[in-house]
Amino acid sequence: MCKPKLILAVLMSACSLTTTAFADNDPHSIPAKHVLLISVDGMHQADLDWFVAKYPNSTIAKLVHQGVEYTNARTPFPSDSFPGMVGQVTGGDPKTTGIYYDDEYSRSLLPQGTSMAACASTKPGAEVFYAEVIAKDPNRLDSGQDIPGLYTDFSKIYQLFGDPAGVASLINTASLPVSPSPSCNPVYPHDYLKVNTVFGVLHNYHLRTAWSDKHIAYEILNGPSGKPAGTSIDDLFAPEINSSTTDPTPPAQPGPDWTKDNTNTQKYDAFKAQAVLNWIHGHDHAGNGTFAIPTIYGMNFQAVSTAQKLNTSNYYKDPLDPSSIVANGLGGYTNDGTVPGPVLQSSLTFVDEELAAMLNDKAFDPQNTVVILSAKHGQSPRNREDLTIINDGALNDALNSAWASQHPGTLPLIAHSIDDDGILMWLNDRSDNAIDFARNFLLSYSGTGVGSHEDGSSFAKPFTQAGTRKIYAGEEAADFIGVPKLDDRYPDIIGIAQHGSVYAGGSLSKIAEHGGDAQDDRHVPLVIWGAGIRNNIVDDPVQTKQIAPTILHLLGYNPRELDAVRIEDTRVLPHLH
Repeated sequence: MCKPKLILAVLMSACSLTTTAFADNDPHSIPAKHVLLISVDGMHQADLDWFVAKYPNSTIAKLVHQGVEYTNARTPFPSDSFPGMVGQVTGGDPKTTGIYYDDEYSRSLLPQGTSMAACASTKPGAEVFYAEVIAKDPNRLDSGQDIPGLYTDFSKIYQLFGDPAGVASLINTASLPVSPSPSCNPVYPHDYLKVNTVFGVLHNYHLRTAWSDKHIAYEILNGPSGKPAGTSIDDLFAPEINSSTTDPTPPAQPGPDWTKDNTNTQKYDAFKAQAVLNWIHGHDHAGNGTFAIPTIYGMNFQAVSTAQKLNTSNYYKDPLDPSSIVANGLGGYTNDGTVPGPVLQSSLTFVDEELAAMLNDKAFDPQNTVVILSAKHGQSPRNREDLTIINDGALNDALNSAWASQHPGTLPLIAHSIDDDGILMWLNDRSDNAIDFARNFLLSYSGTGVGSHEDGSSFAKPFTQAGTRKIYAGEEAADFIGVPKLDDRYPDIIGIAQHGSVYAGGSLSKIAEHGGDAQDDRHVPLVIWGAGIRNNIVDDPVQTKQIAPTILHLLGYNPRELDAVRIEDTRVLPHLH
């Protein structure tokens, strides 16, 4: 029996784990007309295995038992959200897409705010940060659209702009990097991506497209194609996840964002899940109008990712019951990283309930729709005892200080660095001497970090070699990525972390991260279910970038219309029929 969903008064319903009712009949002879793409950010293949064994009648278990499960799927390196999601819709790795992280560096662009007058004289080199920072107001859930009454009635978030022009209006162009002279224009995310996407290919056939994700910066998934560029996604619903959960209107100060408490992350994900339901009914994300059901549409879930990263959090004992909040549950895993803890179990159950609501909806037709379930990235480590938190700010300061002591009056050695559970550095001085200096410094850097006991308490934990097991520097880094040395985007230093190294502050602010090359970062689920799909278990190694050509193949279009598919010869996923 189904019962109404109450989270934040979002008008939707969901069915329990044991009452998934979508058809068991065989729809396999019917070609797909729609693809519903779901990314459960942070989910490991091991999480899928555990959940299916624990809940054999769940919606996720039905997808596995009736569809094709790829048990050996890997997401791209670096295992960040941006290259992970971009890979799924382009068919390319960072060497082709040019997307290494949502916070990276370009040696050919100019810094944000560069004026037309200063454009010709400004030295190239710019941080490229496509996340909450590009919103008109990153503290607001509506990215600065200023929807009246939003913080007293969150259901008004569906008034958020989703059309390409509206989405563009939510971006603060002063926060964007700038193209060099003579254009000197701000570079929108979709322009920064080097190749086209499945949204672009299908939009060019005048088919409807839609997507929901965590920042307005996910307009990058439009790609550089479209007429005009940036219009390949007809309806992009992107409430800002790193915004305040309380009204930030001055003189009030912004409160914690939607990732700091897993109950809030589930509420946030429920907004997006309702948008998907509205698309299933042939409406826009707000439930208005009458449109064709999108040919390609979907969303990402964030709740599993935050549940893996938070040391402790409130959680719903029953995700369908907003009164069932339990305080201060342990995030992450128990039993040496093999069993999801209470917060993570709640989040996995929540995702399953939301999928049940979509696939059991009377408007959802499994005879012409294929569902693809995967993840942008995993998270590492799963076992708390392996965790070592290293203060990356102190590390970077120490490297810059050591360089300055030998090269007084020069720029800091580090132009930009991003460190989650790996090290990516772009240097101001790219000489062999500077490259060797940075590598040798990191290999000799040791100190005391922070570990975690099983109960969530912290203790001092030593580390060596800056927490890395391998460092690629200079031309080695270019070769590791697969780009020529003159490429303008690859990091000069790539530090592959020792298992369990996480770069953060000096406390247990997070107990896992992604971005690195660990198996826990990259071994993610990949399940395909629906029209034309027969049950199969495929153990062959595959990559999540193969999702992109597979989407076009399932819909009857040529996968080689994707630039990255042609460049990398990315293949359709095997054993689908």
